[in-house]
Amino acid sequence: MNETTGQMRGQCPFQAEDGGVRALLGRTNKDWWPGALQLDILTQNGASPDPMGTEFKYADVFKKLDYQALKADLRALMTDSQSWWPADYGHYGPFFIRMAWHSAGTYRTADGRGGSGSGQQRFAPLNSWPDNGNLDKARRLLWPIKRKYGKNISWADLFILAGNVAIESMGGPVFGFGGGRPDSFEPERDIYWGTEEAWVDTGAQTRIQPDKGWELESPLAAIQMGLIYVNPEGPGGIPNPFQSARDMRVTFERMGMNDEETVALTAGGHAFGKAHGAVPADQLSGAPESEAMELMGFGWATDADQIEKGHITTSGIEGAWTPNPTQWGGDYFRLLFKYEFELVRSPAGAHQWQPINPDPEDMAPDARDPSRRVPTMMTTADMALKMDPEYRKISERFRDDQAALDDAFARAWFKLCHRDMGPKARYLGPEVPAEDLIWQDPVPAGTTPSEDDVAAFKNAILASGLPISALVKAAWASASTYRRSDHRGGANGARIRLAPQKDWAVNDPQELAGVLSRIDELRGSLSMADAIVLAGSAAVEKAARDAGFDVTVPFTGGRGDASEAQTDADSFAVLEPRADAFRNYLATKQTVKTEEIMLDRAHLLGLSIPQMAVLVGGLRVLGANAGNSRNGVLTDRPGLLTNDFFVNLLDMGTKWKTVDESGDEEFVGTDRATGEERWRATRTDLVFGSNSQLRAVSEVYAEIGNEQKFVDDFIAAWVKVMNADRFDIA
Repeated sequence: MNETTGQMRGQCPFQAEDGGVRALLGRTNKDWWPGALQLDILTQNGASPDPMGTEFKYADVFKKLDYQALKADLRALMTDSQSWWPADYGHYGPFFIRMAWHSAGTYRTADGRGGSGSGQQRFAPLNSWPDNGNLDKARRLLWPIKRKYGKNISWADLFILAGNVAIESMGGPVFGFGGGRPDSFEPERDIYWGTEEAWVDTGAQTRIQPDKGWELESPLAAIQMGLIYVNPEGPGGIPNPFQSARDMRVTFERMGMNDEETVALTAGGHAFGKAHGAVPADQLSGAPESEAMELMGFGWATDADQIEKGHITTSGIEGAWTPNPTQWGGDYFRLLFKYEFELVRSPAGAHQWQPINPDPEDMAPDARDPSRRVPTMMTTADMALKMDPEYRKISERFRDDQAALDDAFARAWFKLCHRDMGPKARYLGPEVPAEDLIWQDPVPAGTTPSEDDVAAFKNAILASGLPISALVKAAWASASTYRRSDHRGGANGARIRLAPQKDWAVNDPQELAGVLSRIDELRGSLSMADAIVLAGSAAVEKAARDAGFDVTVPFTGGRGDASEAQTDADSFAVLEPRADAFRNYLATKQTVKTEEIMLDRAHLLGLSIPQMAVLVGGLRVLGANAGNSRNGVLTDRPGLLTNDFFVNLLDMGTKWKTVDESGDEEFVGTDRATGEERWRATRTDLVFGSNSQLRAVSEVYAEIGNEQKFVDDFIAAWVKVMNADRFDIA
């Protein structure tokens, strides 16, 4: 349901300003709106902007929601047209479908970020993206319902539920709904949206240009800055359906969709409503984030009389796809294949396709005057479904089999709206489907082992002869795949023993296979998932004891073991680390500084700065580097859980210099007095001494008297990572 504008010109979007590596976050809100109110001065030092407080648990209050009453109110809203933003065809359903689609559709598989998980469509930059034009009105239409049900329904859930109810109210198929998306109360500052200095409607070039050697940069999925998916006019506004098909295939794949799902979503979404391009875009005001205060967060404003007449511009494309824009059915494919289409311009000047000599019954009603009939249209992206050979095969099958389209659309819509929620264990509400879907990464229920079984296995694994470092590495490799962006990965399921994870270079496959084999021999009644974590935790416990600290590493069993049949191996490929600072691993030099990749990984694990620091320091002295590298192992007693990493890193008796060919990834530390080599290290080691804020944390862990604190903090952070995906105990 993309609506966005036209012809693009600009600079290469992938090159940093100085020709070197790009910044981790690219353009930020401060770049786009430098005059915006900087509320982040009030969130310093950990102060939360969340008015609900730390004790509030959304899952608890959602369970008290009168779910059916809420759905009834949403159904009534669909036809309750408001004078300040009248409903096209007297029905807001298509509008709310687009709102839900664009809330969920920012998700991308590469880093799991985006999506509807926290209601980010309310905030910049998403609230002002060209592709989200006029969705500010959809959110205002929902406000009375949100106010009525209050804390029991989050905005994030309400966006998606409104889309579901909209589909149902127009006779469309719905697979189910899972609630449980808590709201955030500030813009997310961890998402890379691109480096371009212009939006799609003001000059940003399209991101795939083979003649220039441009491919879509990871982790991006949208084809231009300010888009959710592809430009509906065609790449860069050029109406070429074959190139549009190329862009669609790439960008939908980046969002976790295959060809069939892509066709079903496009056709299903475009079965409803219309695109808007009734007047030139220069007649509109700016986006919400840049508008005058008296507009109260409204953007893209125009004269009220024009709005009443339906003279609205969002994408610049004008018209409905079908003659029945508020009724589910097979008209979309029927018209797509019934007619030849000619390329025309909308009143706003956008490229679109119009059927040649349409029959009167195939004309659409006017959005404001149902007695008036107007031609339907198709976008270039729609024409791609007819002209691309693979898309055409799927489209013809759906044209001839309505039941197949019904099922495919319902499932693809459900996936679109829930892909960032993680396992089904996180879903709430009475409409959660019973069926387990492979993209939900299902894991069988585990059994909590007895204390005796836990103790027996710990003794056996520590007596097995396996090195402390190998046990720690295996547990870390299993658990640290977790990312809180879309709640994928983690130790539950023990997918570390399955393809593709068992073969990732960062996991030292040959060593890992031996460790897992020995764990399997000794685990008894424990699941492999529990045994892998417990083996690593037992090794940490022993390393602490050997260093003189009598500690216990907490362990909570109950994990299950996933099978190959429950694992979509292809979809797990995106979780493979190309760089992992915690194991001092760098596959190849990246387009982002290595230490910034470390911050990104720490954020996905949900770590604070001290937790990140103490884990790096602890894993180094435990010898947990990939390839058993000595880089950063700044201790003369490896295998003991000590604060030596920080002590030796900050020792002014050591002088550091670069030693690798690139000149900035690997370093050697020599004795200032003798010139003798002491240590080897990487950027992700030295940054803890070179960056002032990280150095301040490192100094705490290096201080005499804080040795116990270091051990305690390491264990707490370790347990946090090991349990990151334990939604059953959260």
